[in-house]
Amino acid sequence: MTQTTTRVLEPSDLGAALAVLESEPVTNAFVASRVQVAGLDPWRLGGEMWGWYADGRLRSLCYSGANLVPICAGPEAVRAFADRARRAGRRCSSIVGPAEPTAQLWRLLEPSWGPARDVRANQPLMVTEQVPDDIEPDPHVRRIRKDEMEVIMPACVAMFTEEVGISPMAGDGGLLYQARVAELVAAGRSFARIEDGRVVFKAEIGAATTDACQIQGVWVDPEFRGRGLSETGMAAVLRYALADVAPVVSLYVNDYNTAARASYRRVGFREVGAFMSVLF
Repeated sequence: MTQTTTRVLEPSDLGAALAVLESEPVTNAFVASRVQVAGLDPWRLGGEMWGWYADGRLRSLCYSGANLVPICAGPEAVRAFADRARRAGRRCSSIVGPAEPTAQLWRLLEPSWGPARDVRANQPLMVTEQVPDDIEPDPHVRRIRKDEMEVIMPACVAMFTEEVGISPMAGDGGLLYQARVAELVAAGRSFARIEDGRVVFKAEIGAATTDACQIQGVWVDPEFRGRGLSETGMAAVLRYALADVAPVVSLYVNDYNTAARASYRRVGFREVGAFMSVLF
């Protein structure tokens, strides 16, 4: 019989954890980017990394922090992670990850953790490796400077509120959210088109590893929608991402957002899988 066990990983397990994460570099970009920077120390990582072992070999992971994220997890690993999560109690604001294991994880946790505020069961994962030939990147989209935080923050708050359904300024007054935006600005991974001091298009490169990066926070001012800014703007961000960050660029989008999916396809993204998000 296969012998299995689950435990919290320690800094000495870093090599084995990275091997699991790097087996699916696009899907695992979010967690891999954090682990590559912070290692496995819970204080630096912002959460615990659980490992599932089969016959002494690390096969699956689950990041347990602000998000609960199953990684390379089959049904048996998901059951083990659900047991641990149930015992610990809910401390995360969302469960997010590849659709199939995330759906199984939620089925097991819903009786004790439910109800969720929102469940987004199918969020297509899209990738591209090149800037489109037939869309001219917007020359006005550029990196945001550190002294432009007051300019970019209202657009970031509007995007988050529209996407998630609650304001990131609630709770702690937005301190954590502002810190994350400032971190991306400082890293040169926040981009926007600004007209007369007003952001009309923005996007960030959130997760980033040497293998893949993930675009997030794509937003066009409602007054400027329908003018193709999302396409030319995305083409510009893609150019930066492919030149400076990683050879593969990904994003995931809600399945019901047909306009965004069509826009991303026109820029050259193709669907390669699906994520799922459970929001509390």
